[in-house]
Amino acid sequence: MSEIKMERLDENRVLIPQSGKMRVPGIIYANDKIFELLKSDESAKQVANVACLPGIVKYSLAMPDVHWGYGFPIGGVAAFDMDSGIISPGGVGYDINCGCRLMTTTLTLDDIKNKIDKLTTALYQGIPSGVGTKGFVKLSGKDQKKVLEEGSVWAVKNGFGQPEDLEATEDGGIMPGADSEQVSARAIERGKEQLGTLGSGNHFLEIELVQEIFDEKAAHVFGLQKGQIAVMIHSGSRGLGYQVCDDYLALMVKHAAQTGIELPDRQLACAYLKSTRGQNYLAAMACAANYAWANRQVLMQQTRQLFEKTLQLSPRDLAMRLVFDVCHNIAKIEAFDIDGKQKKLCVHRKGATRSYPAGHDALPARYKSVGQPVLIPGDMGTGSFVLAGQQKAMEETFGSACHGAGRVMSRTQATKASQGRSITQELAQKGVLVMASSKGTLKEEMPEAYKNLQDVVQVMHDAGIAKKVARLKAIACIKG
Repeated sequence: MSEIKMERLDENRVLIPQSGKMRVPGIIYANDKIFELLKSDESAKQVANVACLPGIVKYSLAMPDVHWGYGFPIGGVAAFDMDSGIISPGGVGYDINCGCRLMTTTLTLDDIKNKIDKLTTALYQGIPSGVGTKGFVKLSGKDQKKVLEEGSVWAVKNGFGQPEDLEATEDGGIMPGADSEQVSARAIERGKEQLGTLGSGNHFLEIELVQEIFDEKAAHVFGLQKGQIAVMIHSGSRGLGYQVCDDYLALMVKHAAQTGIELPDRQLACAYLKSTRGQNYLAAMACAANYAWANRQVLMQQTRQLFEKTLQLSPRDLAMRLVFDVCHNIAKIEAFDIDGKQKKLCVHRKGATRSYPAGHDALPARYKSVGQPVLIPGDMGTGSFVLAGQQKAMEETFGSACHGAGRVMSRTQATKASQGRSITQELAQKGVLVMASSKGTLKEEMPEAYKNLQDVVQVMHDAGIAKKVARLKAIACIKG
């Protein structure tokens, strides 16, 4: 049980008052149902711990999908001053630039309803998934360095997708400042054969149906219409990103002791942004982020080709188009208005999505009129929501929103709760075809292991952080 003092700020926010060694207060976005869950979870304590870190600006935040994580809570957002602040691998996460991309097609449910089994099987067989899986892209040492420094740009240059895909990817699919010299040989080795792989755990590829439109204007701009077939891909930087995080966490535990940074939790190991070690981590993290973008770009192109081949459609007839690609686990240098002055900050988003409003310079031209697409997937049986970023996110959350439903059960708890059940059969009864390489994964990822996606999304909508645009229903899902 959390012993942290929490009080209701308004119907969508809970305040953790500043106390003890906290440098700023904490704020968690939560309705009453989510607030109750917080009382039996350690994530509120983690929000308070993050508030103790040097150089933190305004407050330590958590989105409504918040749950316990390594160091920072998953769903945690915190911004740090460039001069006095820190960078923490635990504030980014092990799966650096884990993220989602949503693609639309010209297809309707009628076009594929008799071919869903065949299409799902083709995707399951053609998209490498699972722990330690090898992809079909074999990288030379020279190519791997280019992937780490060029991201999705490398993928498109090498025939994996179209130039317009880059415009619909956060930051154009390439993070500046990447330096492959700061990535260990072990991390590079782990990434050598994993490009174009889905991974395991909560990673997935899902065929979805646009079920409901909430905002006609934004949906039109995003290219979404009711009855349309879409595809969501959720994956990250695989073993390479995991190794980068692991390497730098070990270094920073030592660094924190050397610099006198007092840590409320050893998992919050960090380095000052201005330090050599802090700068090295930023450069290595950018490499992992670029690898993840390249990975999702390759996965998208493979998906596109599998759809065309299985359904015997030309690229023009399928017209698979990228709506947007967002990253969930990242630290970025971004500018915000702080007390009337534009200031650059290092924003950590761990299990949180950027939510930029209409008119923001970082948005593709096509989305400037309505704001950034914010992609929020749910559990296997639910589907996803698409929202649009709002100005209030810039004022309250450092341009951030939630990234999913958020777990309410650990993987161990979910496995125990699913004993004697067939999750595949239960989902089939809901009209969702699931294929996975492991029954254990399905048990860990069963729908009840997650919060109600509608509740989580509604908090963001009602708080004015991101506006609901569309709801998508899951039809078929492949998992590692």
